[in-house]
Amino acid sequence: MNDIMQNREFMKCPSFLDGMRESDQQKGIPHPAYSKPAVGALTTLPAFGAIDMSYDKLLDIRRSERKYDETKPMSREELAFILWSAGGIQEVKGHATLRPTPSGGARHPFELYIAVQNVESLAAGLYRYIPAENIGKKTVSLEYLGVIEGYKNRLTDAVFGQRWAASAAACLFVSCLPYKAEWRYCEMAHRVILIDLGHLGQNVMLSAAALGLGSCCMAAYDQKLCDEFLGLDGVDEYTVYVISLGETK
Repeated sequence: MNDIMQNREFMKCPSFLDGMRESDQQKGIPHPAYSKPAVGALTTLPAFGAIDMSYDKLLDIRRSERKYDETKPMSREELAFILWSAGGIQEVKGHATLRPTPSGGARHPFELYIAVQNVESLAAGLYRYIPAENIGKKTVSLEYLGVIEGYKNRLTDAVFGQRWAASAAACLFVSCLPYKAEWRYCEMAHRVILIDLGHLGQNVMLSAAALGLGSCCMAAYDQKLCDEFLGLDGVDEYTVYVISLGETK
């Protein structure tokens, strides 16, 4: 079977009952943490206020944007709203976390990293969203991971030369911790993860549009460079999505 046919077969739904019979959840193994713990300094961003836009208007204006105005920063509140809409924890029920994005089995097997270049009153550098710090709230806590030396060149290389991404106010990197889904779904987990990723990306783009910001989801990136950029091992955690964010020209 060639690669194209193998990929087509992967997209089809196999028997979940057969695939889940030996899951760690069924074995009684405790569920993995809701998110990785923070070890660095935390910065809290304020919650965004109400957004006055009809849903049909929002769907009408959502477009992928690749031309960013580097003279106009994002606000801290705008960044907070986008992150919360993608991964905020609204409620915890046992092993499940309820969030704005749907996720198979409420596993939410992602971490959100932000490469910040131009956000008001926020130092440039790499951050990670820590949703467990603000359960039930729309405020957002970020763990500062450090300065990004050679920001524009490194980010451009990481996304296969898509230089326009380096002019955005910030770039959201989504990583996957597959065991969070494997714990429940075993070998069935990976199709579910890909479906969940689409939900997350749509929330980010709709939230950016509601704020009058541009965004563009990128599936073309250099796996090794992105994982190195974020400090990931590439096995138990690895990059799965990149989304640019910012004011447009």
